[in-house]
Amino acid sequence: MTDATGLRRGLTNYGDSDFAVYLRRSFARSMGLSREMLEKPIIGIAMTPSDFNNCHRSMPELVEAVSRGVLAAGALPRAFPTISTGEVFLNPTSMVYRNLMSMDTEEMVRAQPMDAVVLIGGCDKTVPAQLMGAASADIPAIQLVTGPMSTGRYKGERLGACTDCRRFWGRFRAGEIERDEIDLVEGRLAATAGTCAVMGTASTMAIIAEVLGMSLPGTAAIPAVAADRLVAAEETGKAAVHLLTHPRKPSEVITEKSVENAMRALMAVSGSTNAVVHLAAIAGRRGIRISDARLNEISGETPVLVDLKPVGKGYLEDFHHAGGVGALLRELKPLLHLDTVDVMGQALGDRLEEPLDWVDREVIRPMDNPVSRRGGLIALGGNLAPKGAIFKRAAATESLFEHEGRAVVFESLADLAKRVDDPDLDITAEDIMVLKNAGPVAAGMPEAGYLPIPKKLARAGVKDIVRISDARMSGTAFGTIVLHIAPESARGGPLAAVRNGDRIRLSVAEKSIDLLVDADEIAQRLADYELPEMPVRGYQRLYARSVTQAPEGADFNFLQHEDFARWGEEGET
Repeated sequence: MTDATGLRRGLTNYGDSDFAVYLRRSFARSMGLSREMLEKPIIGIAMTPSDFNNCHRSMPELVEAVSRGVLAAGALPRAFPTISTGEVFLNPTSMVYRNLMSMDTEEMVRAQPMDAVVLIGGCDKTVPAQLMGAASADIPAIQLVTGPMSTGRYKGERLGACTDCRRFWGRFRAGEIERDEIDLVEGRLAATAGTCAVMGTASTMAIIAEVLGMSLPGTAAIPAVAADRLVAAEETGKAAVHLLTHPRKPSEVITEKSVENAMRALMAVSGSTNAVVHLAAIAGRRGIRISDARLNEISGETPVLVDLKPVGKGYLEDFHHAGGVGALLRELKPLLHLDTVDVMGQALGDRLEEPLDWVDREVIRPMDNPVSRRGGLIALGGNLAPKGAIFKRAAATESLFEHEGRAVVFESLADLAKRVDDPDLDITAEDIMVLKNAGPVAAGMPEAGYLPIPKKLARAGVKDIVRISDARMSGTAFGTIVLHIAPESARGGPLAAVRNGDRIRLSVAEKSIDLLVDADEIAQRLADYELPEMPVRGYQRLYARSVTQAPEGADFNFLQHEDFARWGEEGET
């Protein structure tokens, strides 16, 4: 890190550093800043407001509160915008733009004169993008999340985006409710500012940020509309100033041990499958990896302790009031690396020595009375996923854990949309739906893995069916769904060889997904398979050419830490 601070940091290159300082100060004074303020150290505030990001509606208040904390602690706050990735407003999927946002964050943090930075995000891909950028820029940084929505109400029932969105939409597709009712529910699902109210990707990543040590203790789950959310923002601003005299870079916080702790927490909350990809990308920026074998070990050792939707009953506001991340980590204490250190320099073991006044055991269970004795997620292998796949067993139907069925294949997202509700579609509840060409290269890896149950089955009362793809699914979704199959079909992975009528076997016990076709036949089919055409220009071309597969975090190969990039090239597992 350079010895220069404040406005003298990272000077614009004119070939004359004294002139660069003089010119910079001159232009800074046009902002109405006094000489005294211009001498102070600078805290950058990476803000992500957008009229296309409903989750970030409270961003102006958060920026103001962070700035207040920075000023109170004696530094100069400077807010700056980056890309904002609102999940439901981006085509083809926000995942495509996560890496672009991470580049934006990294480069603006590096390029502009700041001594530390506060990163404010919330909606699904913003927090991983900011953590990825911070991990690479490696200047003192601290994460602040926008917080979850509070629940709405409908006929006496609590509703929250977006698990209840899917539940009601499934009922509508099955003909159980009419259009006027689904239209009424539409206005009750997302009732306040903030991220999804359930244990979806945004909430999972907020928890992971806290467990990694990149955000202040106790801040992950404070509701977006709560006064305490603004207090947390102010305290985050003060904490960023503390980093000036007690500097601690992301490389000192994001370590192999803290990543394992984050994986433990992911299992214990039965969090989003997307978090596996995001955590791999964040860790990959520091040259850290968790193999599928290690993921399964952690899952096997870590019980699900948090009873929230989509696999339980509660909502994020319940988790916060039940004791939050602090209460969860105290239950997990025997399984954690207690010598990890957070951004403020506090060891995890020391944090967990502090007593809690109360824990709601209906929401955060004790270790001897878990929701499930095993973690919510596992990695699968087998000849359909030689580099791995992810399965959320906590959200699946247990009777389908060991299942063999006939493949019903959809060659693309367009093919799925065209045929899934065709009354003549040849499909039964015992079959396995297969979606190809929905991985990172082919489609940007959208949340299309939650294939809709065909209407003909839904209206016959079918609630679940085995579905497999190289896509992702929303953390708010549920079902017996195999995701992130790698290599993807557009990279010539075995998924490309699946044909209608083939037999496929899913075994959760053996942690495998297999195509029951002779190996030579699979090889011949792959040799004959025509890979889809790639985009020809712009960012889409860069993405398709440079994105890695899901086990490497679907990051760009040129952004990964050199050790992690080398692992991806060598194909280790």
